Amino acid sequence: MKNNANFRHKQQHPLGMLFSLLSLLLGLCATFPAQLSAQEKAPVLVMVSVDGMKPEYVTHAEEYGAKVPNLRKMMAEGMYAEGVQGVIPTVTYPSHTTLITGVWPAKHGIFANTLFDPLDKGHQAWYWYAEDLKVPTLYDAARDAARTTAAIQWPVTVGAKVTWDIPEVWRAGDENDIKLVRATSTPGLLDEAEKEIGVYRGGIDTSIDADEVRVKYAEWILEKKRPALLLLHLSALDHTEHDTFPFSAEALEVIAKQDAAIGRLRATAERLFPGRVIFCVVSDHGFVKVDKQLSLASAFVQAGLITLDKKDRATEWKAFPWTTGGSSAIVLKDPKDTAVAEQVRALLKKLASDPANGIDRVLEADDLHERGGFPTASFLVGLKPGWKNNNSLTAPLVEPAKVSGTHGALNDLPELRSSFFVVGPGVPPGKKFELIDMRDIAPTLAKLAGLRLPSADGKALLQ
Repeated sequence: MKNNANFRHKQQHPLGMLFSLLSLLLGLCATFPAQLSAQEKAPVLVMVSVDGMKPEYVTHAEEYGAKVPNLRKMMAEGMYAEGVQGVIPTVTYPSHTTLITGVWPAKHGIFANTLFDPLDKGHQAWYWYAEDLKVPTLYDAARDAARTTAAIQWPVTVGAKVTWDIPEVWRAGDENDIKLVRATSTPGLLDEAEKEIGVYRGGIDTSIDADEVRVKYAEWILEKKRPALLLLHLSALDHTEHDTFPFSAEALEVIAKQDAAIGRLRATAERLFPGRVIFCVVSDHGFVKVDKQLSLASAFVQAGLITLDKKDRATEWKAFPWTTGGSSAIVLKDPKDTAVAEQVRALLKKLASDPANGIDRVLEADDLHERGGFPTASFLVGLKPGWKNNNSLTAPLVEPAKVSGTHGALNDLPELRSSFFVVGPGVPPGKKFELIDMRDIAPTLAKLAGLRLPSADGKALLQ
């Protein structure tokens, strides 16, 4: 009898486990409707970055001949800034990261577009990977609030904890880059979308056609996946301004097409989520027209601070410029080497004393770090508008350059100011700010969307 009782107990045990499992599943299912209901009532935040868009394209559209009716409509219906003072350096990756964290590059960990690599061992590797981030982002705040997220071509999102992610990443600049994008995107997302809206244009494709495809993907994700937060990066204007200059005929043609695409995206968002859309358009930096270039690295070679081989490649270095368009952070191999520091200081002082070299200012380490830039650098050389850096190790110190555009110079130059426009529930129409800090944008959007981002150093513009 005892054996029979044990046998019956063993027979009943799997059934008990099944009941426990069913109870667990029912409990979980009971929470899903509550989460879904919460997201269905929450604001939907759509943040579009137009890389390289100076605010004057919108705020002074008539003066420059810019055809941007949708952005002008946002300016009238919501709030905006005449200018946004960005970060050091005023380039894409650190700026985009500040836009979603509310802290300076020294704190969030993305110090430039490309990694410091004086011997080029990484072949100009960029800060692509989210694991390099040291602080929470807006998409982390959304996830903490049990909301879903999406990111399309947003910098530093390879491996990000984003529900539907199509990161910006490339290597060869050829047809194989789409394979890399596919491999680093949310599994199955590109395959699913391509069946309905065509092939994605990713990698280093900075054409206006690629931007318009990315907007289509953003519309598709909004409709099919219903995220509570969507980040989208458009890059054609920046590319065109680099090739030409700000407010060129080519740049005006591109921004007109971007404006039309942004208008379609906003209309889609408001159709899908009536009365709940916080729609924001930002940019990462301004732009300057340039026609001269400075080869700072060649001066370091001449001073014996960089050693070249017979093929003019760097093999050894004591101090090296980390160039970002309109500025150069100077990194010492041994920051405690006072002799090298004094040699570099004397060299920079001599170069800056000659107006023909185009140097605006040289910042010492304390000043640079207080402004939140390049925590590993000992100096920063900022160029005047009209100048850009040439990365050559052997070129003449100063040369004329093809008329073009650049950015990266010091963030307090008015020419480098970026843009901020936002509309939606809780946003007062027609409210203008003269100049805001880029760190204020993330906490402002978090407040409007009902999210918490206590790690931000910036302050919400609306209290």
